[in-house]
Amino acid sequence: MSEASLTISDRIQNQFDDLTRAERQLAHSILENYPASGLGPLSALAKDAKVSVPTVARMVQKLGFNGYPEFQTELREELKAKAKGPIAKHDTWAGGAPSEHILNRFTDAVIDNIRHTLGQIDPDDFDAACAMCADPDHHLYIVGGRITHTLAEYLFLHMQVIRPQITHIQSTSNAWPHYLLDVKEGDVFIIFDMRRYENNTLKLAEMAHAKGAKLILFTDQWRSPVHQLADISLSSRIVAPSAWDSAATPLLLVEAMISAVQNLTWGDTKDRMEALEDMFDQTKLFRKFT
Repeated sequence: MSEASLTISDRIQNQFDDLTRAERQLAHSILENYPASGLGPLSALAKDAKVSVPTVARMVQKLGFNGYPEFQTELREELKAKAKGPIAKHDTWAGGAPSEHILNRFTDAVIDNIRHTLGQIDPDDFDAACAMCADPDHHLYIVGGRITHTLAEYLFLHMQVIRPQITHIQSTSNAWPHYLLDVKEGDVFIIFDMRRYENNTLKLAEMAHAKGAKLILFTDQWRSPVHQLADISLSSRIVAPSAWDSAATPLLLVEAMISAVQNLTWGDTKDRMEALEDMFDQTKLFRKFT
């Protein structure tokens, strides 16, 4: 992927191991409230991060910018991108669309998203998230938003077979606070929140966090505000030549998580699957060809 297509967050993560101690401190400060954190004066960013002004200037150059104004211009463009609705996103793609067939263009975009996302995901974070989901001693809650509820439902359907103590929270319902009544410390929430980020989802995350729940966030490359509360954030690139963002890469991560959790709990999961198949046979829900 070209340098121009990387977000500033991507650039920081790519170079994190090569940063000095002060630069890493600055990087954490930038990412804490990204991308808004870098929109003020250079001196204000240095003060917030408790580093020197020259440290900010050096790191901006390390990230490939000629100076702080260019760095801020890129941040403002990213901020605009976070807020884009479907019509604006369609116009962005349509204006420079190549002549190849949409199947090829869309596939190329998705493959690029997958490669970049897998290059950024920390395998240890992913494994830790799967271990949290596999722990039957803590209740698992899954919640999505207006669009991402489809990913949440898909994950819930599989996890419901894999393990007990699981709840799908209907985030679009006014009754979602009811689900929080029984949340205990150590329970796990899987939250899907991608641009345009939803206020209900953030409020739910805040309330669950306050009760001591662990949060696993599926989000995009710009990261939902929920990431500031999340124990683990799994970010995906979602841009595509469409008025809507692509769910292909988040779905890949979801299916990988299903596979990993299934393997971690296979002894109990196998028993649950056998019991479920027996019920399917009794109800004659599926046609058998044997």
